[in-house]
Amino acid sequence: MPASTSERTAVSGGEFRPTLRLALPLIIAEVGWMSMGVVDTIMVGRLPNSAVAIGATGLGQSLYAVVAIFGGGLLLGMDTFVAHAYGRQDLSDARNTLWNGLVLATMLTPPLMLLVSLWPALMERFAISLELVGPMRSFLWALNCGTWPLLAYFTLRRYLQAVNIALPIMFALISANMVNALGDWILIYGHLGFRPLGVAGSGWSTFFARIYLLWVLATTVVWTERKRRVSPRAGASWAKIDAQRISTLLKLGLPAGAQILLEIGAFATATAFCAKLGPLQLSGHEIALNCASFTFMVPLGISSAAAVRVGHALGRRDALGARRAGWSAILLGAGFMTCAGLVFVSVPRLIARAFSPDPTVVRVGAKLLLVAAAFQLFDGVQVVTTGALRGAGDTKTPMVANLVAYWLIGIPLGYLLCFRVGWGALGVWIGLCTGLMIIGSALALTWRQKSLFAVRPHTA
Repeated sequence: MPASTSERTAVSGGEFRPTLRLALPLIIAEVGWMSMGVVDTIMVGRLPNSAVAIGATGLGQSLYAVVAIFGGGLLLGMDTFVAHAYGRQDLSDARNTLWNGLVLATMLTPPLMLLVSLWPALMERFAISLELVGPMRSFLWALNCGTWPLLAYFTLRRYLQAVNIALPIMFALISANMVNALGDWILIYGHLGFRPLGVAGSGWSTFFARIYLLWVLATTVVWTERKRRVSPRAGASWAKIDAQRISTLLKLGLPAGAQILLEIGAFATATAFCAKLGPLQLSGHEIALNCASFTFMVPLGISSAAAVRVGHALGRRDALGARRAGWSAILLGAGFMTCAGLVFVSVPRLIARAFSPDPTVVRVGAKLLLVAAAFQLFDGVQVVTTGALRGAGDTKTPMVANLVAYWLIGIPLGYLLCFRVGWGALGVWIGLCTGLMIIGSALALTWRQKSLFAVRPHTA
């Protein structure tokens, strides 16, 4: 739902510039994060058995991501706590959240690693070829060893962006891609005297890239705190385990993690539906999904900025500033995704031909890109509004919206149109489009109507 006239006037009062200043590095960071998996796939694709190598790596990445992204979602409550504390200039409370976020990340590591370790056996149980499961097992083990550095990186990132320090995050992701690519070259193929590890080498390269990411952000945090003249002895006032703070972080993080799982699960289910239709429909689906995933990175970065800007305003008890921040971010996300949708509509065949020269694949991909174009606006609105609501301490509404719109409406509708009506992958994507339209509209309506700013800022 569009903003009212007064809200649009408020937005024009100067919120776009600070929101963009924070969002741009985070957008580049999101693209950099996505690029690491692409580089891994390209590098293993040059191994002798390319199809098996790419399949094992892609499957391992997907399975690990389900668990890791859920774990990262459990830490999203830090956006609310740190941003509110920074908004009211309570740096001690912000640091306390950082400390307890790291404690929570450490607590989450063993159960998440246990879940990841179960994937190979489950894949064998589901009759996935041992030719794929074998190399995937060693690849997944290497990724799993990097679970704590990854969660610690997530924790430090949430703290830094919530205190308006985003450029080091961007630098870390860009340079980590270089570290990862070099590691792939050395460990996959056995250069510089190292033994060639094949697919597993890609996993260990990612492990070292995560260590590097953690080192960059940890160095940034230490440097930032020293610049603020924080004495090491002052740590005793905030570096303490606070069970209540950890509990509240989980209370905010669990719905956020569940929302992410519901969204990822919906698209994974759509992929499974398309896989039943054969390689042609699946290829077209993958083309459209890759394009939609790429454009999604931009509003995802804006979403993080929205959470921070709204949280800062609420921390200083500025309700009007929170509305300005939220609507500015939503309009930015909607504007970009509208442009992306127009590109998809204008040159769908040209985009599809970049992925495959096969005219039948291009035809299917181009048709699905038209559906993707229809939901770009709503996808941008829903993800940015989710961030704005998180900044206000509301993570349950996006979870419920995803549950209802995807799993009670979109996925069943997609199944009926795909298999009962006979529309194939097009029917699946119409179901996804319907779900996204409902989610985007519902969350925008929630942002406009719910009495968010009467809620007290989150404190210890």
